[in-house]
Amino acid sequence: MSLRLIPPVLLAAALWLGGPVQAAALVLPQPAELQARLRLQAQVVRVIEPHLSQAGRDVRRSYRAYPAPALLDELLGRAWRASPEAEIEFRALDGFVSRIPVAQLLRFPAFLAFARADGQAFQVDNHGQNERQVPLGPYYLIWDNIAAPQLRAEGGAQWPYQVVQIQLRPSSQAALLPAGMAARWAEQARAAQTYCLSCHQINGYGGDKMPLNLALRARQIEAGQWQRWLLEPAAVKPGTSMPPLPPGLPQAQREALATQLRDYLLALPLAEAKPAATEARP
Repeated sequence: MSLRLIPPVLLAAALWLGGPVQAAALVLPQPAELQARLRLQAQVVRVIEPHLSQAGRDVRRSYRAYPAPALLDELLGRAWRASPEAEIEFRALDGFVSRIPVAQLLRFPAFLAFARADGQAFQVDNHGQNERQVPLGPYYLIWDNIAAPQLRAEGGAQWPYQVVQIQLRPSSQAALLPAGMAARWAEQARAAQTYCLSCHQINGYGGDKMPLNLALRARQIEAGQWQRWLLEPAAVKPGTSMPPLPPGLPQAQREALATQLRDYLLALPLAEAKPAATEARP
């Protein structure tokens, strides 16, 4: 299997003409092939592992990983950096999707990990989703939240694992903030993308792991039930894989965030929803 790159000249031209381009999705080679072809050296990156850490107990773990911006330069050419409002989509085996703004990848230390530094199994217990020994490979997007402690409050919301594909995509603003909504709802739209849209969708935009339309769902359940689902989903449905809003945030902030997300979803125009899966839903 050859390493499929987005031709840098094509990407740069598209960005210059009217960018950002929505480049073709790039299926990532397996780690051994990627290592053989890259000019980069893997680093050992120590992080506070958000999937293992719980309130009052930080768990540190070290991974072997490539700096994400340098790796994206190798795969896409440096032209991806030209549009900070664009996004890099990291897609996992199960349809989980993280769309990370280019500006965020350039601001904070992000890495694409492929192994644990201690040689132990490349897996994690995801306490927030009630899952044990979850395989992380082939790739796991991690952040140096020791050097950048402000990232810890978000928990693991933007730490996708089992990443198999990346893609440069336009900004999500048009999908999440229809005309006239940006001035009032931009912060809530960003929160929805961070905490909800890796699995769920808004009017067809979002992840494929549990693609129910949250703009519709917010209209179907009352405010108290919505709060319970977002703050403590395991209490509503024991065994659900839906994580709560980050427990690392103060409780009052979590409650306010749940309310703001619902208000934003109710303010959105409602498009026809796709058929939803039958697993736990908020």
